[in-house]
Amino acid sequence: MTAYLALGANLGNREAFLLKAIGLLCKNVGVISGISSFYETKPEGFSSENLFLNGVIRIETDLEPEEILKAALETEKALGRGEKSGSGYQDRVIDIDLLLCEDLIIENERLTLPHPRFHKRLFVLEPLAELAPSAIHPLIGKTVAELLEKAKNADN
Repeated sequence: MTAYLALGANLGNREAFLLKAIGLLCKNVGVISGISSFYETKPEGFSSENLFLNGVIRIETDLEPEEILKAALETEKALGRGEKSGSGYQDRVIDIDLLLCEDLIIENERLTLPHPRFHKRLFVLEPLAELAPSAIHPLIGKTVAELLEKAKNADN
């Protein structure tokens, strides 16, 4: 199965945290088959002086989506991220979100696939478009490239 994960960090050595996360995900999830460029972005949904560094990876895995999510949460914890508190956003050493797993649609108490907000977030769409411009959002029916163009136009 091909999965796409978004990574972000805005505390400490951001690039080092992203690279460490990628290494742990490779060890615990599967083979990394693509790494996007890293993009520096302003925080969204909260105020902070700390800019984010964001990227996306493509990983080939035999794990089920729930197992990928578990490995992502364990990776965050291993790198020093505390428990996610409520719905408020905050500074973080690492954040990993499971965006897509093939064309699967899942909604339960632990996991929503595709990620419910990725199609509106430039900081996810830009790096994702490097790796998978023709991947189709299984609920919206548009490609990542189309979603990126729409998000760019909405941001103007």
